[in-house]
Amino acid sequence: MTNVMIVLLCITTIAAGVIGFMYWRQQHSIRQLIAALQRQILNQDTFIVDTSHPSLTPLINVLKDLHQSSLFSTERDKLTGLTNRVGFKRKMLAKMPVSEGMLVLVDIKQFRFVNDLFGFLFGDKLLKAFSKRIESVETKPQFIARMNGNEFLLFFPQPLTLTQLTQLKHDLQLPFEIEQQPISIKMQLGVLSLAEHHADVSLTLRRLDLALKKAKTLKQPIAFYDQDDDKAQYRELLIINGLPKGLKQNQLFMVFQPKLDIQSGQCQQVEALIRWQHEGLGLISPSEFIPLAEQTGMIDILSTWVLEAVVSQQAKWREKGIYVKVALNLSSTDLDNPNLANDVATKLAQYLVPAECIMIEITESALMVSLEQTIITLNKLRDIGVKIAIDDFGTGHSSLAYLRFLPVDEVKIDKAFLDEFETSTAAKQIVKTSIELAKSLGFEVTVEGVESKSVLETLHAFGVDTIQGDYFAKPVTADEFEHIYPQLTHTV
Repeated sequence: MTNVMIVLLCITTIAAGVIGFMYWRQQHSIRQLIAALQRQILNQDTFIVDTSHPSLTPLINVLKDLHQSSLFSTERDKLTGLTNRVGFKRKMLAKMPVSEGMLVLVDIKQFRFVNDLFGFLFGDKLLKAFSKRIESVETKPQFIARMNGNEFLLFFPQPLTLTQLTQLKHDLQLPFEIEQQPISIKMQLGVLSLAEHHADVSLTLRRLDLALKKAKTLKQPIAFYDQDDDKAQYRELLIINGLPKGLKQNQLFMVFQPKLDIQSGQCQQVEALIRWQHEGLGLISPSEFIPLAEQTGMIDILSTWVLEAVVSQQAKWREKGIYVKVALNLSSTDLDNPNLANDVATKLAQYLVPAECIMIEITESALMVSLEQTIITLNKLRDIGVKIAIDDFGTGHSSLAYLRFLPVDEVKIDKAFLDEFETSTAAKQIVKTSIELAKSLGFEVTVEGVESKSVLETLHAFGVDTIQGDYFAKPVTADEFEHIYPQLTHTV
């Protein structure tokens, strides 16, 4: 009996040990599995579980499949199969710190015109062909990512020379044939040297974007990031973030440049020009902050403020017996507003200012952004009595064939046409011909940038109606204009 008890006790002990060992192995395998999942969460590429426990094998296989399918769906571009922005960030995080190599951001210029002209299906086929070409270039990148519609990122573990980058660009923009249709594309490259400018992933991408932005702004095929680009972007951020505050605190103000009516010898018009005395950056040029406002969608609040400032100032001047027409500038974005004419009419009615006291100046390039819609908007403005002028006439991209259809009252010949006016017969003839063309179409003509008596006299002989420039008067504040208005006369 005693022997039987001993045998049973041994068997029980061995069984308990086996069960305990199996339980330990299972727990160990589960801990390994948890660690592998945690590595995946921490953006590591591998999913390896070193276990031979048979009971967990089906679960591990399912999790591996899930890992791969999840990576493909969230980190791969569905169209090209390349890594996407999310996948790029994870790969870079896994490599950090990355202080060697080079990142190249490739942009297909004006790709949207391909979609507009041939259709999105054609555009998709072009992108697929382009992605395959990137993978087969002579200097192969370590990995490639499609960052958005027409931007591709290439990572090279060793930096490329300018000659290599130029060759890369040349190879990438060789003509394609899509659906038996030959098509040529152009590239622009933004380049970031990681040895000089490495940082965390977010800052690295921002710097790379700045390099490409520089290439686009300067119209260069290849642009490299440098440290000053951060300062330029920081200034832009200060400007655009400070605009609403600047408007509230009256940092922005209007000045008015008088114009000389040649026939009467008096000032009958002024142009309203916006200025910004920033609290930290000093005086900011409108050529700097207006494009930023347009790009960030803040031009509406700026245009609303300008309209209010101009019309309210007109009301004040009229009460004081100062009767001049005031011209103000609008952007192409303003012309897209179907309620623009109603907004102007409402403001004029609020201050009891006649519509003919206002002239709206539109740049020639803005007119051509959406010509059909622009003509509709301009007709509505003219219907309420507002005068329309084409600003910077001759510097935009319009065809002369469109001029006879444009509902405008005046054209302003840009001051750039006065360069070499007094020394070049050709320059003088161009101005004369432009004036004659505008006059023959029934437009009044203003010439900007007149800075000497001799130029004024020649323009008078050419039949110009109005001149604007420092020779007659510089831009002044509203109070200054009231003071000098009685003396603003000139006989030609």
